[in-house]
Amino acid sequence: MKEQQLYEIIARIAPMNVMAMEASEQYSNTLTKPPGSLGKLEAIARQAAGITGELAPDWSRRAVIVMAGDHGVCEEGVSAFPAEVTPQMVANFLAGGAAVNVLARQAGADVYCVDVGVNAELADHPSLRRCKVRPGTANMARGAAMERTEALQAIAAGIAIVDELADKGYRLFATGEMGIGNTTASAALCTVLANITAEDAVGLGTGISEAARKHKIEVVQRAIAVNEPDVADVLGTLAKLGGLEIAGLAGVIIGAASRGCPVVIDGFIASAAALVAGKLAPAAIPYMLASHLSHEQGHRKLLAAIGLSPMIHLDMRLGEGTGAVLCFHFIDAALLIMREMATFESAGVSNQ
Repeated sequence: MKEQQLYEIIARIAPMNVMAMEASEQYSNTLTKPPGSLGKLEAIARQAAGITGELAPDWSRRAVIVMAGDHGVCEEGVSAFPAEVTPQMVANFLAGGAAVNVLARQAGADVYCVDVGVNAELADHPSLRRCKVRPGTANMARGAAMERTEALQAIAAGIAIVDELADKGYRLFATGEMGIGNTTASAALCTVLANITAEDAVGLGTGISEAARKHKIEVVQRAIAVNEPDVADVLGTLAKLGGLEIAGLAGVIIGAASRGCPVVIDGFIASAAALVAGKLAPAAIPYMLASHLSHEQGHRKLLAAIGLSPMIHLDMRLGEGTGAVLCFHFIDAALLIMREMATFESAGVSNQ
């Protein structure tokens, strides 16, 4: 994919249907409840109407897209887990044994894994998509994580998987990821693109000590100093400091918006991808639904930089798409309210 092609896809993203959003709010106010009393459920219904033009769209076909890639910055000792865990966990996803698989089954969602940069050869599986750009990024603390063209290629992989699934009837997507070291890349991206300090952006990741967190902060600062990213050049910043799976998820988000489909954003890493997507394609932001507030300390400021408000806060920090899949249930609840709840008139209840 060339940059011009990416921006042509971005140009296809339709604005929200304002009339449908107003109709949603008006209809919601006829239901047997005080106006606004269902809080974020009503906001979700309004957003759904804006995306689809329908009061209660059918989003029963849903998929979690787990992008997987390795990170050269693991050479700096930033993770509690070794890099070989990335392909091992992808195998676990494909076997149906990970937390995201369990929660996806509960939510009636299918899980698809995309190898966009795993440093291993994975066995064939019907739910695996092979889109390997390179076998992991380079060490961003010593130079650019990848080439600009490679970042574009990873974004294209995300767009392609959404196109494939949308053509099959999927209408609701969730972002998942797997990549040891990816909280470090995400922290570097949000330090630059969300204009926060590395101290605020860097958390404990997979469970490192406070001493290790301070080392991780230093690695992020060193990566930024070495690469000198230009905040105005989002794609360049992604290439210098990002991960292949982060770029892939940015593509998923842009691709979903271009197909008129909502995408539920998971935790810290997925939100870093959403920040990139939102900077590249501001029109995609209304198609995003933030799922949860991660226990990773930089997540709150990262979501605020995008302009998103999470549905839940359960102290989760697993990733994989787990928080996003949990929130499928809240989306279902919002749409069922619009579809099944009685109006004051139909129930014979006096309105205010």
